[in-house]
Amino acid sequence: MQRRDFLKMAPVAAASTAMMINGLPIQSFAEHPLLHLLAKQTQANGRVMVFVQMNGGNDGLNTLIPLDQYSALSVARGNILIPQNQVLPLAGFPNTGLHPAMNKIRDMYVNGMVNLVQSVSYPSPNYSHFRATDIWLTASDSNQYLDTGWLGRYLDAEYPGFPVGYPNATMPDPLAIQIGSSVSTVFTGNSVNMGMAISDINSFYNIVNNSVDPAPNTPAGHELTFLRYISQQTQQYNAVLQTAANNASNLSTQYPTGNSLSDQLKIVARLIAGGLKTPLYIVNIGSFDTHSVQVDATDHTIGAHATLLKKLSDAIYAFYDDLKLHGKDDKVATATFSEFGRRINSNSSGGTDHGTAAPVMVFGKSVNPGIIGFNPIIPSTVTTSDNLPMQHDFRSVYAAILADWFDLPTSEVNSILLRSFPIPPIFKKINGVANTLEGGDNEALGQNAPNPMTNNTHIPFYSDGSHVLIELYNMEGRVVQTLMNQVVERGAHELILYRNDLPAGTYVYKLINGKITSSRKLLIID
Repeated sequence: MQRRDFLKMAPVAAASTAMMINGLPIQSFAEHPLLHLLAKQTQANGRVMVFVQMNGGNDGLNTLIPLDQYSALSVARGNILIPQNQVLPLAGFPNTGLHPAMNKIRDMYVNGMVNLVQSVSYPSPNYSHFRATDIWLTASDSNQYLDTGWLGRYLDAEYPGFPVGYPNATMPDPLAIQIGSSVSTVFTGNSVNMGMAISDINSFYNIVNNSVDPAPNTPAGHELTFLRYISQQTQQYNAVLQTAANNASNLSTQYPTGNSLSDQLKIVARLIAGGLKTPLYIVNIGSFDTHSVQVDATDHTIGAHATLLKKLSDAIYAFYDDLKLHGKDDKVATATFSEFGRRINSNSSGGTDHGTAAPVMVFGKSVNPGIIGFNPIIPSTVTTSDNLPMQHDFRSVYAAILADWFDLPTSEVNSILLRSFPIPPIFKKINGVANTLEGGDNEALGQNAPNPMTNNTHIPFYSDGSHVLIELYNMEGRVVQTLMNQVVERGAHELILYRNDLPAGTYVYKLINGKITSSRKLLIID
């Protein structure tokens, strides 16, 4: 084994012992330049990102259902398709609905807290659970093998000597927490694995109450109790987790029982409410690998997939209810991801096999509510090898999280993701258009030049990566020319307005781009 490989494994195998909270193992991820940058952003604005990993490959066509393709779906997957009259409608999108088990997420949608990104995948997708998961965690191409995670990749040289010296006064809290039994590849850095030991404690209340599990009332038992106390006290992050836990309790009564995702999010909510500055959390739910008996044969609204989606829906709803009661719901965003989707065709076992694209769901008060993308087109005749085409690269979702949630500059985002990706308008503008631009001093719609114009003029504008409409109005308020009406890549752009047969006079040109509306006057002279 090479030394570099050993160093990456060592913190997981030797130095990182799972900590138990409410009986659930937790991993803490320590200092790393990118995580440090995200932590500084979190200290400044308090934003937190929670990732929900839907292990196994979620069936997107029975999650976000394209009602305008229902007749073709009936042919392709009639033995598992949700009855059309049971699909939950989505306001503003009459041709698309949610699985009936997701009523709590639909309620959040009604309240403007859900953004759905259609058909997320990557070119030449892989159908292996292990390889596909690795691609999502490392943000690699399908034919590219990386040993660093997309949130762990940065300049290790900025912090020589890691992991010595952490935690410290600048950042006393863990920079990332995963609830689960292993350290995710997503936080693997260039030289070492960022997973670090928190503690070897058997339950959350052992931290809160400064207690340990009982041992026999014998000399050996007394020694074991003493060793357990010493173990707790010597772990790096016990104190900060204990403080956060003592500062808050779960206030929501919406948490369901028998729901492992709910149990995990309950912990995350308590730590956030307790003041922990940790900006990144990962929780998981599974298994969505529904090769057989995906639905009940007599009622397609229930079954294995419905149970999973209901657990997801109920847990997310309770989590945000808890955050709202603590006054923290505006600072937390949550995104789902799964290693792949399922095939269009169902199989003879009442399930679906490994496929390509599936929707990504993003939750929070700062999302642009609605659906990004269009319903996939289902052919009238579908073979077992047919799949959904990609509309959005998963790394575009990552780019939106980094750029628009954590406010990282575009150059930093491109470095992390290894190249540039379009940034879909998942999030509302947090700091206004001016602050999201590289130069920081432009506006969504600039003043044309020259102004006044005689033959032509240049109009600068900015796109958030979504649809751009720019129209020219006369002083009677009538549209005299449509200058732009298409999806435009995120960034600063410019168009040329040619006078043609426009008479001299004063005009107004208006831009509509996502949630942004802006207008300016221009003058045409002879």
